[in-house]
Amino acid sequence: MNQYEFFLSSSLEKVFPNRRPSPLPASYRLSAWKGSKAAVQFVYYVDEVTQGTLPETFSLSIEGTPFSPTVRSVRLIPSDYPCNAHTDEYYITKEAGLFPDLLEPVAKGAEIRPLILQYRSLWLSWEIPTDALPGSYPVTVTASMKDPKTGESRLFPFSFTLCVGKAALPAQTLLHTEWFHTDCLAQYYKTEVFSEEYWRIVENFIRSAGRDHGINMLLTPVFTPPLDTEPGGERLTVQLVDIRLDDGIYSFGFEKLERWCGLCQKHGILYLEIAHLFTQWGAGATPKILACVDGVTKRIFGWDVPATDPAYRAFLEAFLPALRTALKEMGYDREHVYFHISDEPSLEQETSYLAAKNLAADLLKECPIIDALSSLDFYEKGIIEKPIPSVDYIKPFLDAQVPNLWTYYCCAQGRLVPNRFFAMKSARCRIMGVLMYLYRIQGFLQWGYNFYNSQFSRRPIDPYYTTHAGFAFPSGDAFLVYPGPDGDALSSIRAEVQDDGLLDLRALTLLERLTNREFVEALIYENAPMQPMTFTDYPREDEYLLSLRERVAGAIEQAWESSREENM
Repeated sequence: MNQYEFFLSSSLEKVFPNRRPSPLPASYRLSAWKGSKAAVQFVYYVDEVTQGTLPETFSLSIEGTPFSPTVRSVRLIPSDYPCNAHTDEYYITKEAGLFPDLLEPVAKGAEIRPLILQYRSLWLSWEIPTDALPGSYPVTVTASMKDPKTGESRLFPFSFTLCVGKAALPAQTLLHTEWFHTDCLAQYYKTEVFSEEYWRIVENFIRSAGRDHGINMLLTPVFTPPLDTEPGGERLTVQLVDIRLDDGIYSFGFEKLERWCGLCQKHGILYLEIAHLFTQWGAGATPKILACVDGVTKRIFGWDVPATDPAYRAFLEAFLPALRTALKEMGYDREHVYFHISDEPSLEQETSYLAAKNLAADLLKECPIIDALSSLDFYEKGIIEKPIPSVDYIKPFLDAQVPNLWTYYCCAQGRLVPNRFFAMKSARCRIMGVLMYLYRIQGFLQWGYNFYNSQFSRRPIDPYYTTHAGFAFPSGDAFLVYPGPDGDALSSIRAEVQDDGLLDLRALTLLERLTNREFVEALIYENAPMQPMTFTDYPREDEYLLSLRERVAGAIEQAWESSREENM
C-alpha cells in the first residue's frame, strides 16, 4: 500500500525534497492582526507506491475562517551559484541544487500529485481584512484522497489556531525601496516600451510591490537608470521624461511621468526616488539621456560625457527645477521625493563623488539625497547627510549616532549578517524586522526587486533558470518576484518572509505605543542568547521568531485591554 505523509509546517521552513521539515505542534497558535497576513505550509510526501502506478492525487480543503485562504505551490528553482567563496556556517547548504522559492498559484479544488521520495509543500496564506472580527479561529486543513480500490475518500485533517488581535497595527513608517527595473519587464515579456501592454505589466508589478510587499518608495526612471551597466554599455531605454533641445533651449514633456505617478499613488507608493544623476561606482560619467535635438532624437549624455561636463550642468539647471515643479503638481512634494548622486562609491572615489554632488547640490536644496556607501568619511566630512551603509558596515554609523539611518544588503553581505539568498534560512531574512526596530532604522534599500539581466546588463536572462545574474551574485540577490505568465508578479518564499519581518516591526512599534520602549526591548531579549543583539550576532533559529510573534501578540492584547479599561 502506498505510504503517504502529511503535516503542517511553519512559514519559516524551507522544504527541500530530501529533508524532512519540522512539523508544527498540534496546539500551534499563529497570531496576526486586522489588515495583515499569516501563513503556514502543508507538507506532503510519499515513500512507496504500488509497482507500475503513480502516486495518488489529493485535494485540499481549508475551513475555520470567514476569510478565504490563498493556496500556492512552493516550486523548486535551480541555483548553481548559491553563495560566495567567503561565507559562514549558517547556510542551509553551500552546494548547487534545487531550492524552494517560487510560489505558484494553485486553482481551487485542484488535484495535487505527490512525487516519490520528495518532500514538497503548499503555501497557505490568509489576508486578514481590516474589518475582520478579532478572536481565535480553529483552522482545519484536510487532505482528501480517494482509495483506488474502494473509491472511498480518505481524509487527513490537521488543525491550528489563527488568532486575530483586537488592535490594528499602525501603518508602516519604514521607508522601503526595492529597485524596480522596467527594462527587464519589457525584455522578458517582449513588449515595446510605453505600449499599453508595457503599462499593464508595469502596473501589475507596482501593485504587487505596494500592496503585497510593503514597498512604499519606487525607483523612478525619469531617464534610464545608470545602474549595473557595463562601462560603455547601455540598458534598454525606459526614460519617462521627453526632452527637447531646440536652439540650445531645453523643454520637457512629463506626460509619461504623470502616468507613472498616478500608478504609484493608486497602489500605495508614497515616495519616489529619482534615478541616479551620475553613473555607478564613483560618479565618473553622466547617465544615458535621450533628447530630440532640432528635430532628431539622439543620445546627448552617457559614458562618453564626464560627470562635470559644463553641458551636463546646463542640462541639470533646466531639468531639475522643472522636474521638481512637475512632481509637486503630480502629488509628490519635496518631502516625498528622494534623489541619488551615485551608487556605492568607494573611499577612493570620494573626490569624483564630491565633484558630481557639487554639480547638482544647489539645484537640490532641501531635497533628501540618499546613496548606498560604506565609508563613514562621506558622512563625517559632510559630503552626504543621508548615507545608506550595508548591514556589514553599519556599526561605525551606529556608533556615530547618524540620525534617521538607512541600511541595505546585496550580493556582498553573505557573512554573519542578515540577507535573503536561496541558501540561507528564512529566519535570517525575517530577523531584519527586529533589528530595524532595535536600531531605529528609518529606511531599507535592496537593489533587486526584478533584475532579470546578467551582471552589467550585458544580456537578459530567464529568472526561472538563471538565478545568479550569470554567476555574479548568489541566487536570491537579483530579484524578489518572478514574472508570471500573464504579466503578473509571482511572489517568492523570500518575499513573504520579508513581509513577515515588516509585520514584526509594525507590531513592535504598536506595543511600544501601548507600553514603552524599555518593555518592548526586554521582551525582545527575553529569549535571546545574546545581549546586545547586533547585525552580526542575533538569534538564528526559527523558534525565536515564532515565539516572539506570539509573546508580542499577547502583550499587545493585554496592553490594549488595559488601555481600554483606563479610558472607560
